Amino acid sequence: MNRPIKFGTAVAALLLLAGCLLLPGRFTSDVTLRKDGTFSFAYKGDIHVLALSKLAAEERERKNANATFEPSTCYDDDSGDERECTADELTEQKKVWEEDIAASKAASEEKKKSDEQMMKTMLGGIDPADPRAAQEFADRLRRQRGWKSVVDKGDGRFEVEYAISGRLDHDFSFPTVEKLPMVTPFVTMIRRADGSVRIDAPALTSASTGTPFMGMAAAVADEKSEKAGGDGIPVLDGVLTIVTDGEILANNTDEGPAASPAGKMLQWKVNARTKEAPTALIRITP
Repeated sequence: MNRPIKFGTAVAALLLLAGCLLLPGRFTSDVTLRKDGTFSFAYKGDIHVLALSKLAAEERERKNANATFEPSTCYDDDSGDERECTADELTEQKKVWEEDIAASKAASEEKKKSDEQMMKTMLGGIDPADPRAAQEFADRLRRQRGWKSVVDKGDGRFEVEYAISGRLDHDFSFPTVEKLPMVTPFVTMIRRADGSVRIDAPALTSASTGTPFMGMAAAVADEKSEKAGGDGIPVLDGVLTIVTDGEILANNTDEGPAASPAGKMLQWKVNARTKEAPTALIRITP
């Protein structure tokens, strides 16, 4: 394997350990929040399920390299000088080496089983090694309200279209997936008692998810310039837009609110090097 593939496999393993089971890719996302408490949310683009990617499969299938026996140096007991090993010494060395290799392989197999069980638990019972795993995950999404389209593009990447609207009399988080216990939200809307709503996008940056490996992934994608993310590493590249007729109390956009026919608009262009997660505080009721 070349260096980017090896590095990508390490990135995939670290992201899985960090609980980043779902990651955004290329996307557009729109939030409309009205003073009367109604809202709409849409996300169109890629969602990567890392446990179903080729990189995760490589990590699951990784075994000890095909090692070959190399005899240790033998020394003279009296002078301490190097000498040629006897046939019996070489036989004993090889026996010890074979026992060590057997023990190492047994430990690797045990760890492999443990890792597979962990990923199955993270996927809510879906076995990532099952060829039908991607289809089962897509079917699970399609059963949930809001998922207008879910297309399996292979290698753990799903092209999705999600849209939902209603009254924000409860907190909102996207995505939520049935039976999945560990998902870093792409976008959340949290109601406060004072009538304001805090909107955060925790997954739309490498730093805020606690996974700086996304920044490393971007570097790998740059190195493999022929196709960004071509080694199965998710590449974050998208636009989040918020439109509201409420009072914008705080936000971390570069340019601040812009005029919009429906009120005021906030917009963030994000990628794997975005250092701060998009955030805004908007008052919608007195």
